[in-house]
Amino acid sequence: MCSLLALLVAPAALAIPVAQSNYGVSPNTAPQAPDVSDIDLNPYPSKPRLTFRPDGTFKITVFSDLHYGENPWDAWGPQQDVNSTRLMNTVLRNEKPDYVVLNGDLITGENTFRENSTSLIDEIVAPLNKLRIPFSSTHGNHDNEPNITHAEEIRRELQVAPLSYTRAAPAWADGGGYGPGTYWVPIYTRVTDRNPSLILWFFDSRGKDNLAEPRREVNSTYAYVIGGFSEGTNSTALPDWVDASVAGWIKLTASKMNAAWGPADKVGRGSLAFVHIPPHAIQALQPGLNSTQDPGLNADVLGEGSTQATSDPANNGKDQAFWDAVNAEIKNLHGVISGHDHGNEWCKRETTKNVIFCFDKHSGYGGYSSAGWGHGVRNVVFRSPNPDVGPETWIRMEDGSTHAHIVMDDSYN
Repeated sequence: MCSLLALLVAPAALAIPVAQSNYGVSPNTAPQAPDVSDIDLNPYPSKPRLTFRPDGTFKITVFSDLHYGENPWDAWGPQQDVNSTRLMNTVLRNEKPDYVVLNGDLITGENTFRENSTSLIDEIVAPLNKLRIPFSSTHGNHDNEPNITHAEEIRRELQVAPLSYTRAAPAWADGGGYGPGTYWVPIYTRVTDRNPSLILWFFDSRGKDNLAEPRREVNSTYAYVIGGFSEGTNSTALPDWVDASVAGWIKLTASKMNAAWGPADKVGRGSLAFVHIPPHAIQALQPGLNSTQDPGLNADVLGEGSTQATSDPANNGKDQAFWDAVNAEIKNLHGVISGHDHGNEWCKRETTKNVIFCFDKHSGYGGYSSAGWGHGVRNVVFRSPNPDVGPETWIRMEDGSTHAHIVMDDSYN
């Protein structure tokens, strides 16, 4: 378990914007200009400082697509939540991670009841609270729905989970109110260090542009997924990509870090990024997969709606500003990790940016699945604070079996 510097006192007030119609922006209101003063290099003054272990390692366990709250009106739905909680408890006891990432689609927001949707957050974080494991969340298309929003989930999480490091982006980089979950978390080698040696980046890919889209699966029949809408009775579809304004936020944030702590590629500061919906560039990787070199389940054919800005052909390429900024501005980036496509768990190097991409493992018993896929997590273990030493990653199933081991370094494909 990572070192803890101080006991956390939960904040009494939480400045998370409430999402509104028109993506939270009035048609007559000009977008806010980027402001570097909104970027605080000490974002957690009252939370425990996160550090590598004394042996120089740091272990992250990633739960993805938990999909709590399905079919609350019958016995089947709540039982899936029970099963997902059992999986979380089993994995956390056995893996003993230093940090946990909940990588999107925490809740199936189109199935829940608006009056109690946020209470599902209490269930999801309960195992983490019990074991006092620090964690962060990203949010997915099913977390923006008529009955729930990303902002509401973040607000609830911070109210009930003292060791949540999730926070909100500045208003000028929050995707019009529907993409507030863009932020970073510093990890230090030692608790007394002035500068972090690892940055975990989290990006909000907002919603999905269409009401229902066929998920093409290699080994099973079509399933239909609904997701990515604004809240309330007049719900409208939301963009399914990280907003272009986040590119400016990345550039300003990286610049401020480099000025204060030294350039990442000179002082040896590593990074790892998480976003729920995979960047569109990842779609081109699938035809070239080699099951030996790129191990892991490959059962979801990537197509319309399975990567960013693809639900509507008119939006193709709208995630490019984000993808360009991630790879140009974030140095020593070990990889980018996404969920969303439950039948995929493979990794592959994206050669145009020379970055490793990995899918998560579908963790929750809610959400679509198929025979033989199973449920589990992705583990990522940093073997050293030195970014020249790539982390190891693999899939761990609920029964404890593991597969798809790779090392995220220059030698990987």
